[in-house]
Amino acid sequence: MDTNTIFYIVGGVVIGVVLGYIIAKALEKGKASKIIENAEKESQSILRQAKADGESIKKDKILQAKEKFIELKSEHEKVILSRDKKMAEAEKRIRDKESQISNELSRTKKSNQSLEDKIKDYEFRLEFLDKKQEEVEKAHKSQIKQLEVISALSAEEAKAQLVESLREEAKADAMAYVQDRVEEAKLTAQQEAKKIIINTIQRIGTEEAVDNCVSVFNIESDDVKGRIIGREGRNIRAIEAATGVEIIVDDTPEAIILSCFDSVRREIARLSLHKLVTDGRIHPARIEEVVRKTEKQIEQEIIEVGKRTVIDLGIHGLHPELIKMVGRMKYRSSYGQNLLQHSREVAKLCGVMAAELGLNPKLAKRAGLLHDIGKVPSSEVDVETPHAILGMQWAEKHGEKPEVCNAIGAHHDEIEMTTLLAPIIQVCDAISGARPGARRQVLDSYIQRLKDLEDVAFGFTGVKKAYAIQAGRELRVIVESEKVSDDKAASLSFEISQKIQTDMTYPGQVKVTVIRETRAVNIAK
Repeated sequence: MDTNTIFYIVGGVVIGVVLGYIIAKALEKGKASKIIENAEKESQSILRQAKADGESIKKDKILQAKEKFIELKSEHEKVILSRDKKMAEAEKRIRDKESQISNELSRTKKSNQSLEDKIKDYEFRLEFLDKKQEEVEKAHKSQIKQLEVISALSAEEAKAQLVESLREEAKADAMAYVQDRVEEAKLTAQQEAKKIIINTIQRIGTEEAVDNCVSVFNIESDDVKGRIIGREGRNIRAIEAATGVEIIVDDTPEAIILSCFDSVRREIARLSLHKLVTDGRIHPARIEEVVRKTEKQIEQEIIEVGKRTVIDLGIHGLHPELIKMVGRMKYRSSYGQNLLQHSREVAKLCGVMAAELGLNPKLAKRAGLLHDIGKVPSSEVDVETPHAILGMQWAEKHGEKPEVCNAIGAHHDEIEMTTLLAPIIQVCDAISGARPGARRQVLDSYIQRLKDLEDVAFGFTGVKKAYAIQAGRELRVIVESEKVSDDKAASLSFEISQKIQTDMTYPGQVKVTVIRETRAVNIAK
């Protein structure tokens, strides 16, 4: 029975119950009979309507089921037809493959037959070649015997003689080739070295820096001199005691001389005097206060100078103590050359030269900047220790790389060079210090060095005259031709250069030229 039919039947029953309830109520009121009749009529009509609706719904559902069956049947037939088609195609492919395999089998049988024929032919030819090889060996042996009879030498002896002659010839050719390559390498190496050094020098713009041991403090009028001196000289004594600088007040108009070998102390004294004169209050207590503030200011300036220097050169990761030492170089000089300018110049030269040689330019700049930090004095420094060794120790203490430490310690040959960076630092230091105008020397020491150069030459036998020229960069030695031969002159030049190198201290290099000449003089009358 369909769901709708059940629904209508249940609905009719419910309606009947409701009507019965109504009838019961009507009966209570005296209208029971009429209500019952009406209810029966209505219930019968409802039942008939429900049956009619149920039959119509049943017919509709039967029709829908038939249509769905027909649809599913047609789809099933299509699937079966497609499967039959695929099976037919697969059977066709299988038949084609079977025919192809049978054809290949027939061809393989034919090829196997031809391969057997080829193998037989190959074996026949191999046998023929073996016979021919035996005949050739017999002929070769007979020829060797005939040659041995003709030359009266055995085959081993002839072979040994041939090998020996070839060995000697090859050895001579190899020696000549090696000699040519060595000479070519020497010429090329000299040319390349000169080229690199010249390019490096040309690419770096240098400044001539000359420093003194005195500073001039300019004043507006000579009246200020009395205020600086103070009553009974107490002010000037307080300044000298606080700064460690000698103050010279003489007749020079509008100027006071500050004398001290320490540039830092001179700068502190100059700035302190400037502040005191500007402020106008000059007395011992005020002097000590101003000097203390100026010292702190100079310390901060030293750190800033060090930072600016490493930033300008592109050096990173430098220890703060080393940065401070770099800043203190601004107030140090070596033979009149400002130490910071010299170190910056060496760093730039090292960077260019390292780049030309294919090395690390940043590491070379680092070593070039730090190579003279041993010249910056400290209260804990042993004055007997060379500045190169002292700088190397400081670099090791503050975590620099071994290559940088070795380059610092070896730039004056105090220790052995272990990296390619060390000779670059040495060469660039010589370039910066040896150029004209870079450094100045006291006249007495300069003249004494020239005399020492000439005395070294006079210490050898056969030397007639010796002249130190080109500011001590060259030593020309004139020898007696009767006592010194040409070969001896060459060895004498080498011995003099070695003697200068071991016994003297000098910037740059010294060229030794030995001149030997023979003169024959006659007079025609």
